Formats: sequence, structure tokens, C-alpha cells
Amino acid sequence: MAEEFDYIVVGAGSAGCVLASVLSRDPAVRVLLLEAGPADRSFWIHLPIGYGKTMWSRRYNWCFETDPDPQMNGRRIYWPRGKTLGGSSSINGLIYIRGQREDYDAWAAAGNRGWGYDELLPYFKRSETNQRGADRWHGDSGPLRVSDIGARHPLIDAFVDGAAQCGVPRNDDFNGAQQEGAGYYQLTTHRGWRVSAAKAYLAPARRRPNLVIRTEAQATGIELQGRRAVGVRYRQGGSGGSEQRARARAEVLLCAGAIQSPQLLQLSGIGPAPLLQQHGVPLVHALPGVGENLQDHLQIRLTYECSQPITTNDDLRSLWGRARVGAQWLLARRGPLAVGINQGGCFMRALPPSGRPDIQFHVATLSADMAGGKPHPWSGFTLSVCQLRPSSRGRVQIRSANPMLPPSMLANYLSTDLDRRTAVAAVRAARAIAQAPAMQPFVRREVKPGPGAVDDAELLAFCREAGATIFHPSGTCKMGPLATDPLAVVDERLRVHGIEGLRVVDASVMPTLVSGNTHAPVVAIAEKAADLIRGDARAAR
Repeated sequence: MAEEFDYIVVGAGSAGCVLASVLSRDPAVRVLLLEAGPADRSFWIHLPIGYGKTMWSRRYNWCFETDPDPQMNGRRIYWPRGKTLGGSSSINGLIYIRGQREDYDAWAAAGNRGWGYDELLPYFKRSETNQRGADRWHGDSGPLRVSDIGARHPLIDAFVDGAAQCGVPRNDDFNGAQQEGAGYYQLTTHRGWRVSAAKAYLAPARRRPNLVIRTEAQATGIELQGRRAVGVRYRQGGSGGSEQRARARAEVLLCAGAIQSPQLLQLSGIGPAPLLQQHGVPLVHALPGVGENLQDHLQIRLTYECSQPITTNDDLRSLWGRARVGAQWLLARRGPLAVGINQGGCFMRALPPSGRPDIQFHVATLSADMAGGKPHPWSGFTLSVCQLRPSSRGRVQIRSANPMLPPSMLANYLSTDLDRRTAVAAVRAARAIAQAPAMQPFVRREVKPGPGAVDDAELLAFCREAGATIFHPSGTCKMGPLATDPLAVVDERLRVHGIEGLRVVDASVMPTLVSGNTHAPVVAIAEKAADLIRGDARAAR
């Protein structure tokens, strides 16, 4: 006999941890949280710089690859996604960014009432305990810790000064009155430790008797009676485990992320009819938008050799350097181990017509061939740039009816003229800052793309060859009214169109990608979703 719960939450990532914690605050409600990965017990998960290890760990990471991308020289792009309690918030770069007011106001203007910036700001504040305290923009009593980096770094200071010399204002708070400018990031850390969604939300709730957490339990499908979700099938212990069932008296809540939430819908007979027919999945409800509208930030990484031995490459290259930074963390919870890789950044306008920032920088005091890769054997740093609002659209589709196979993923990076022009302009903007007077004492040479890449065609070729994800896939179960948007999957209350008792709550519901990192917005989406779920439950009583 299947166990019964009021709510079944599928996926213990940024959104799933929030929902499981908030909903289980009511002792009369019984919640099941399913997570395909193991518990978050690895030391490398909790050490901020440890994502260099978890980036490649098949135990804690799905290690996805996209299909060959036609605009990226046919390359398969590596897409790491979290596979543990906390999901990608347990393996990400820790940067706390909300996006721009206009992002959310555009969601509301598209017919999603209640999703404008002014409506979401209270949820950002409710989720946050900011080291700087409460003010108009920030909270000081939420579960998610947000901290300043603390010690300044001469390379980041030089970058901020160089950006100012290029006309970009200084900004001490990218999540305050305006996003535009250059400065230091705030991170989801506390006293030198990572604060994942599992640490922030799930840890305080784990001992509640009405919350059941199952790890290494991969959902394989949604149980449906007609057009109502009544439970979930899942396999505990990997592909060789036995399939089990759990019933939901109230709702099933998909929080599996922009790749696996649409996959689960498709496997359950909800999605584009031709795709499901192709793979022999019985059609329950035709929703052509499931898996469509995939968006991601394409990261272009410019690497430089530093003329001074002050980089994280230098810290990690020698036994003495490793001992020194280890002692900094052990004794004071400070130094490179406590802040991860990217310390500073910049939001600026790259294309002249843009009325607000259209590119973002992540500045790392480290260089490697790819994000999370082995540091170069010389002093190095990285200027990563990405377009904030790409117009390219991709898709996620099942490859077969086998739920244990990863789906087909195609981002279609650089498939529009706007995205190609923005990528080239972003590289030029990075070069301009690197060539500014403030940066000159630190720049020995540009390693990539290198002095041989000069004109637009050569720079675009570099973007195609070197571009990679910055880990923000979104939009594949987009929110919107079906009457005006035939690709909408969920309504403004995040309920799947045409199916009762089923919601999607994660980055996949974003109609358009936010202008920045996605962890903080997903937490706010889940905080709001919890209110919607509880409100609907009260109305139904």
C-alpha cells in the first residue's frame, strides 16, 4: 500500500527545501520530500571553495551534457546540476543576486498577476538574513544567510577602479536601489561556511515528525487519476532499486529544476503530443510548452596572466600556499577557502540601445581552462562575461520512456543576431576594463582569446569555441495564461494548466530568465509559492 501524505515535494533543491520547510511548519500537514541524490554530508559541499570538487562529482552532481549545439561548433556543453540535499545551491558559486526590477515587472505585464517586483520584494526580504541588517531592500530574520566577502583583494579593487575609468559606476549593493555598477558580490555564506538551501531551510525542519525526507529516491513519474495528480512513483537506490509509490492527498509539487521537471511531466503523459507519441508515452494532457522556452546564460571566459603572484593560482600551487590559506580558514574562517572563486563583478550596458545592464561580469582571482577546472600553473585571473537576457531559445525533451535516462537538452546558444552581437560587445567590454590604467599593474598578457582575435568575426569564433554555461537553465515550464501564450505550462499560481493537484515550483516557471544568478530568485519564488499553496488549501476547506 502506498504511503499517504498531504504534499509530495519532488526535488530537494533551492525550491524544494523551501517548500518542505515552510509547509511542514503546520503540524497538521504531512510532507514527503524526495531527493534523487544522497544527503549533503560531504565536507566539500560546505566549504565555499569546494565546488571545484563537486563540479565533477557524479555522486553529488548529475553531470549532464547538452546535445551538440549547432551554433557552438557542434560541441556538447557540460551542464553540472546539483544531486544532493540543497540541489544546485549545494554546488553553486554562492553569489547572491536577485535580478532587475524590470525582469519581474515584465512577468506581471505578460499576464502573471502578483509577480511584479514590488510583489516579490517582500519574499526576497523574508528569505534573507543579510549581514548588513534590515533596510528598504533587505531582511535580517530569514533562513538564508547573506554575507559580505570581507577582506578586499587588490585584483578586485583594480577591476572596480578600471570599470569606473570605463564609465561604469561603483555599486556596493547589486540588490539595492539599482543593479548597474561594479563592486564586490555578497555570498550565501556564514562564518566561512556555505549556506545552501538545505542548510538554511531544511536543517531546522529535519526533526519534525510530519516531514519525511527520502534521499537517493528518484521520481520516475506522476500518478494520475484522470487529470488529477494523486501521487508519485519513485525508485529508491538508483536504477537497480525497486519502484515505490506515495500518494498525495492535497498536491504534488515538482521542484526538480528546469531540466527534470519538464522531463517528469513528459514521462507522465503531460507535454507535446508528437513527442510523447514518438516515445510511446500515453498522452494524458497535451501541453506543447512543456520543455520548450529553455534559456541559459552563456559564459564567455577571458583569461589573463597576472604580473604579480597574488592570485588563488599562486595560493594553491605550492605546499606553503595551501598551508597558509588552510590556516586562514581554520583559524579565522577567512581567505580564499571561505569565499569561493568569484569575488567581484559588474553589471553594465554593452550595446548602445540598451537602457539597462545587459551583461554581467564574474571576476575570479583564479584561472583555469574551464569553470571548476585545475588552476593554471602561473599567476592568473579570469573575467567572465555573460549576456543577461538572451533571446535564444532551446528545449528539453525525453529521449525515451525510460525515466532513468537523462533527457535531450539543447540551449541553442547564439542562435539570434542580438545574442551574437551582445557576446562580441561583452568581450570588447571586458578587454576595455582589462586595458584600463587601474588594471595595468596586474596584466602581463591576455591568454584567451589572445591578441590574434581582433575583429568581430574572430571574437565571435572565440565565443563559439570557448563559451559554456554559467549554470542558469530556466524557463521550460513557463508561467503564463494559456489564452494568450500557447507555450505556457503553469498559471500565475504555478498550477499546471489542465491538471489538478499539480504545481511546478523552480526555475523552469520563469517566463524569461532573470538578469543575474538564479538561486535567490528561485528561493523567493518558492517562498511565494508556499503562500499560494497554503492560501488555496484554506480556501478549499
